[in-house]
Amino acid sequence: MFVLMELNKSTLLEYLETYVTDKRKQLFKQVLSERTRHFTAVLEDIYQPHNASAVIRSCDIFGIQDVHVIENKYVNKVSRHVAKGAQKWITLHKYRETANNTLSCIDKLQKSGYQIIATTPHNDSCLLSDFDIAKKSAFVFGKEKEGVSKEVMNKADGFLKIPMVGFTESLNISVAAAIIFQDLTSRLKKSNVKWNLSEIEQQELYQEWIEKSIKNVDKIKEYYKSNS
Repeated sequence: MFVLMELNKSTLLEYLETYVTDKRKQLFKQVLSERTRHFTAVLEDIYQPHNASAVIRSCDIFGIQDVHVIENKYVNKVSRHVAKGAQKWITLHKYRETANNTLSCIDKLQKSGYQIIATTPHNDSCLLSDFDIAKKSAFVFGKEKEGVSKEVMNKADGFLKIPMVGFTESLNISVAAAIIFQDLTSRLKKSNVKWNLSEIEQQELYQEWIEKSIKNVDKIKEYYKSNS
């Protein structure tokens, strides 16, 4: 039964691929070869849409596939003008069901093998240039003014800060995320760490992206199933 289901998925994909140009299919495969789940971003109660959207855009640019969005007080909304369509190609995980969604998110990530890294100018914070890229890490970005919550600070496995030499003591979260992920992914891809998505992960995302590229894809899939 499992083999038959996989075969059906494969033949469906081959059919759907006929609706997408070769150039676009090649682009998907190239982008997927640069994607990683070794690092991930966590947005905790970000209430300004342009900030969250800019982080999502940076994650797409630097190959971070997953973004975890915690919604305790505020509902996160993506600004299409800022995200520039990046939200279509990023896997968003939203936490909005429990009394404390922060703890739910942290628990899930830790069970998935991630260390929780709070981005904050904490006394014990590691400088970005000294951060060890070997471990799977989830970087938590907190509210625009307050920063990460006490729950994150208490549960964090480590703290990270960007060195600053001016009078200002903090960066906008979207700027901080871009600096962090540009630095870390550049180092990651020069290392011996196994950071790529698995073949199965790449194949699943490839089919998802193919479907997102086709207008009226649900009707096309129904037509295929009724005639196969």
